[in-house]
Amino acid sequence: MTAETAVALPALVLVLTAALWAVTIVGAQLRCVDAAGAGARAAARGEVAEEVREAVLRLAPEGATVTIRVGADTTRVEVVATVRPPFRTPLPPARLRAAAVSSTEPGVFAPLSAPAEATRSPGFREDLGAPRSGVRGRPGIRG
Repeated sequence: MTAETAVALPALVLVLTAALWAVTIVGAQLRCVDAAGAGARAAARGEVAEEVREAVLRLAPEGATVTIRVGADTTRVEVVATVRPPFRTPLPPARLRAAAVSSTEPGVFAPLSAPAEATRSPGFREDLGAPRSGVRGRPGIRG
């Protein structure tokens, strides 16, 4: 082995490690974006907040946190995750954040993010999850 190879090999390993870490971060960010979008669509349709949260956490990277805010006009879901390198390295963990906003459908009770006991009647969850007339809640379209 020559001196040039001895110097270049550690640099190559370092570049490869950084490239793999970058790919890992991008993959985790895409999972956060997908999870936030799916959660915003589900919450805007009037799905139960706890079911939305569970669905988002299934799609998001491990250890992510989810915030759901439903308003009269828009629904916002934010996913925050800290991703650590999968291998032993001096590279720092990355904090990722993705948010998605969707138009709240008419008739959806807001806020879904509030505790059920504080603002809803005991039967509200069942009423919210009841099937609607039409396909996917679109009035006038029968399935």
